[in-house]
Amino acid sequence: MEDYIFGRRPVIEYLKSGRQPEKVYLAKGEKKGSINQIIHLVKQTDAVIVEVDRDKLDAMTGGQNHQGVAILASDFTYSSLEDILEAAKAAGHPPFLVMLDEITDPHNLGAIIRTAECCGVDGVIIPKRRSATVNSTVRRTSSGATAYQKICKVTNINQTIDRLKEENIWIYGAAGEAKQSLWSTDFSGGCCLVIGNEGEGLARLTRDKCDVLVSIPMVGEIDSLNASASAAVLMYEVLRGRIREK
Repeated sequence: MEDYIFGRRPVIEYLKSGRQPEKVYLAKGEKKGSINQIIHLVKQTDAVIVEVDRDKLDAMTGGQNHQGVAILASDFTYSSLEDILEAAKAAGHPPFLVMLDEITDPHNLGAIIRTAECCGVDGVIIPKRRSATVNSTVRRTSSGATAYQKICKVTNINQTIDRLKEENIWIYGAAGEAKQSLWSTDFSGGCCLVIGNEGEGLARLTRDKCDVLVSIPMVGEIDSLNASASAAVLMYEVLRGRIREK
């Protein structure tokens, strides 16, 4: 399946971001509600609108809920780590980063990117190997946040941590067994949250390189959250501290 973005909200956010789609596919007869907004946005680009039967849209999107619209997107453009750091400096605030250690589920990646954009994260860092990448599933799950959030692919997570430390960015690893709670952690200043995969958590060397390991308090019978939920709790704790500092 080619890389289609589908669903009204992801398509709208993609078009509003100023990116140029190759083609826009609309289900025949769909001219109501937010579809009109999509048509208006498409007319501001060089893309062609193609009306197709719903069966074709179903096939193009793998039978997922496309809401009558899909676009054939250009390849996703990843940012460099230096681009992300420079953008944070230009914005005048300490960098706020999220690093994902082998998050392979595209739904988790999309959900994390969505929350990252809502929390003002400057960039999401993923490894080039053993990680989900930005595809149509990630774009849809992020509800269009991939059009705005900077995402960086790196060859080596641990070397990247060393580079961030050179910029006085503290590395906070999420670990369920950590004795230090996120509620007693000072996330002020340059901050990078490191989230491990659901099966094994943080890799040993990555864990050792973290400045601080933090846990999320649990009181129920289940003792863990999935990766995207854990990332969301941590990101909002960082955001809460930054809002209080203003």
